[in-house]
Amino acid sequence: MKPLYTATASAHGGRDGQVKSSDGVIDMSVKTPKELGGPGGAATNPEQLFAAGYAACFESALRLVARMQKKTLSDASITAKVTLGKTDDEKYALAVELHGKIDGLDKDEATALMHAAHQVCPYSNATRNNIEVKLFVD
Repeated sequence: MKPLYTATASAHGGRDGQVKSSDGVIDMSVKTPKELGGPGGAATNPEQLFAAGYAACFESALRLVARMQKKTLSDASITAKVTLGKTDDEKYALAVELHGKIDGLDKDEATALMHAAHQVCPYSNATRNNIEVKLFVD
């Protein structure tokens, strides 16, 4: 792999601590959600951070593929839903739903574009065959 960019972030305190990027842009508290027995509150969690990153990356891949296919999008957005769960053998696992709102294309074209972006997106490539990722056009 030819490196293009490296992001660096640190965590201290795990799910009830602090996360910070090397440039200081991210510097926030992390708390276990109430749904997992934690305090919740005004803090993020690893699943939210993963969802935000995946959504942003996937939308960029979607727009890239649309340009490559010479398709005009009047607007587009991606919502990522990241679920933490347990497998049948009691291992923790993630599952992802990517919901695309794609203006300017019919549903079949939008669905095809979502699938093409899923082949390009670095998050999709990293998670492929590791976690379940479902694509939806809303």
